[in-house]
Amino acid sequence: MLVWLYGGAFNTGAAKEFDGARLATSGDVVVVSMNYRLGALGFLSSPVLDGSGGNYGLMDQAAALRWVQRNARRFGGDPGNVTLAGQSAGARAVCAHLASPLSQGLFHRAISQSGACDNDVLTLSAAQAFGAQAIEQLGCAKAADVAACLRGQSVEKLLGTLAGVGFAFNGKVSDRPWNPVAGTPMLPKQPKDVLRDGTGARVPLMIGSTRDEMRMFVSWESNMTAGRYTELVRQTFGERADDVLTTYPVGNYGSPALAMSAVLSDWGGAIGACPVLRTAEAASAHQPVYAYEFAEDSGQVTQTGFPQGSYHGLDLPYLWDLDMAQNPYPPLTAKQKRLSAKIVGYWTAFARTGNPNGPARPHWPEDAVIKLSSEGIAPTPFAADHHCGFWSGISRRATR
Repeated sequence: MLVWLYGGAFNTGAAKEFDGARLATSGDVVVVSMNYRLGALGFLSSPVLDGSGGNYGLMDQAAALRWVQRNARRFGGDPGNVTLAGQSAGARAVCAHLASPLSQGLFHRAISQSGACDNDVLTLSAAQAFGAQAIEQLGCAKAADVAACLRGQSVEKLLGTLAGVGFAFNGKVSDRPWNPVAGTPMLPKQPKDVLRDGTGARVPLMIGSTRDEMRMFVSWESNMTAGRYTELVRQTFGERADDVLTTYPVGNYGSPALAMSAVLSDWGGAIGACPVLRTAEAASAHQPVYAYEFAEDSGQVTQTGFPQGSYHGLDLPYLWDLDMAQNPYPPLTAKQKRLSAKIVGYWTAFARTGNPNGPARPHWPEDAVIKLSSEGIAPTPFAADHHCGFWSGISRRATR
């Protein structure tokens, strides 16, 4: 059984966007998807509400996993063989469940696509500070009963609260108000710390990223000159900016926008390569880990001529038939359909057995990162390609 958590920065998304029929029939697995509360509805943290610290969206997911445990046999599933999988925010939710004592035993394998457990979630104090901002914005701060005032707000107004806060493309996921919250009953510790000390769910883990995670987001910046690139690097990395500029000179990348994309995709403060690798390395001390890089090029170019590469989310149509209001993904070519079949084979074999290997596809070793591309599937020098040795000394000290 494979249980799916959609992405959308914990702000948007819906289960109806993902049709799992192809995945289920081609891979011979039962596929379950769910909706969960988003934005302030899912993650507003305030002591005026209760002692949970937020995390209502994670609680919804855990409730759905308990429903799967109770009902799996009724639709041909095995409650003792459940894989929890997610992409982007859904992947970060998978990390939270790996670390949560309240989710232990509800799943037996995990798949994290483009969402690293090494990235910090909110601390309780940070989450409650965002909660106080939201309460002020909603006009409830001076209410006699703040909780009643919040519960009286319209869904539309709640979902619009703090819209856009923390979404600078050179920021970190922990800059955003709607996130899992550590220091709470649902999530006592940061997921990265739990993975390192081995006190979470020691289940087989598949984890990876797309090669050019941040290109799509950088392409929204219309004025990426060399001067702007230098300014943004200095703003993002403070005293370590010169080291970053030396490691990522514009001349090596063809344009300032491509250099900026490489920096942010490798650093991974929001999403990207090196936190994924650190997650895999930490988890591998305690459980089987299969790491990958989705490296198929989209072939898409923006109106300004910026190549999108293998951008964030490009892996989704290789597993799912998508029904999105704004679907940016081009139709798969014949070669890409063959790659899709192999990816479905890997994912569903892992869901059934905890090992992605099987007939008719290249071997996937535990001790390497494999590249998934229509040009070939093979181990790739991931750490070197993304300068992860360099970033290991910068990531946690980066300042803005």
